[in-house]
Amino acid sequence: MKLTKQHAITKGELAIVFDGQIRNFIHQTTLFFVIPFEKLNFRQVLSINCMRKLPRIFLLILFLWTPSAFSQQNPENDAFTFGEELNFEVSYGWLNLADAKLQINRRSHTQNNRPHYKIDVFGKTKGAATIFGKVNDNWGTYLDTNTIQPSVSYRNIEEGKYRKNEKVSFDQSNRKALVELFEKDNKTIKSVKEYDLPGTVQDLVSGFYYLRTLELEKLKPGESILIKGFFDKEIYNIKLIFEGTEKLETEIGTKDTYIFSPQIPKNKLFRGEYPVKVWVTKDQNKIPVKIKANLFLGSLNFDIVNAKGLRNN
Repeated sequence: MKLTKQHAITKGELAIVFDGQIRNFIHQTTLFFVIPFEKLNFRQVLSINCMRKLPRIFLLILFLWTPSAFSQQNPENDAFTFGEELNFEVSYGWLNLADAKLQINRRSHTQNNRPHYKIDVFGKTKGAATIFGKVNDNWGTYLDTNTIQPSVSYRNIEEGKYRKNEKVSFDQSNRKALVELFEKDNKTIKSVKEYDLPGTVQDLVSGFYYLRTLELEKLKPGESILIKGFFDKEIYNIKLIFEGTEKLETEIGTKDTYIFSPQIPKNKLFRGEYPVKVWVTKDQNKIPVKIKANLFLGSLNFDIVNAKGLRNN
């Protein structure tokens, strides 16, 4: 159905509300980018208001379904290894807006005289979406290969003219986190602050990989587990619900999957108490193949397009 001018303006106003809600929940300091909506069609309005948030939403979703109730001193990792790469296509309704990639470096990196996985998550707008606001974000972690706990995490955000460069150093033994914020050059330190931790924690990226070391097959539908992690100077404790299993058609084949839904506190980003569903392969690799998030306006879908370097073939 073709939208009339009046309808288009109404949709534009809803999109402005959507933009403001995401900002209030995830990042409250970004300048509000105003465009005269009467000059844009509905597709353009949605693109502008969604694409700049995709990397943060993607990582937030992964973090929200990462349990810590199964905590082990030295969990055994048979799920992933060096060189693994997972690629996703991100869509909002009928719009393909961005690509996301989870990548483990091919070689071991040393932190605190111990071997670590260096893991990066990249989010980047593509095609016509870049016309309305280019996004090129990188979130990462150094994950101890033995304890599967993060020693360092970082995020380098490029969204239009906005920049944020941050590094968090974890002292898991002494329950401390040192947060360093850098200038736009990512070299000059702008501020340093130390935070107390309630115990061992995961960061936004490491938590997802920690999950993959756990014995998910022991879960029963309806069971809940807890999440504990450190992100954006806050400690998060959220309940995760296991919903059951499902056979799913994906770009990498038909997969038997586990389905998880995090119980998300009331906020201005997601719609409903259980707005997010994550489908994880029911094999030894335990990779996410689909994520769906119901937002206040519409929904976001993250669909896997290829997987390389998997530990278990």
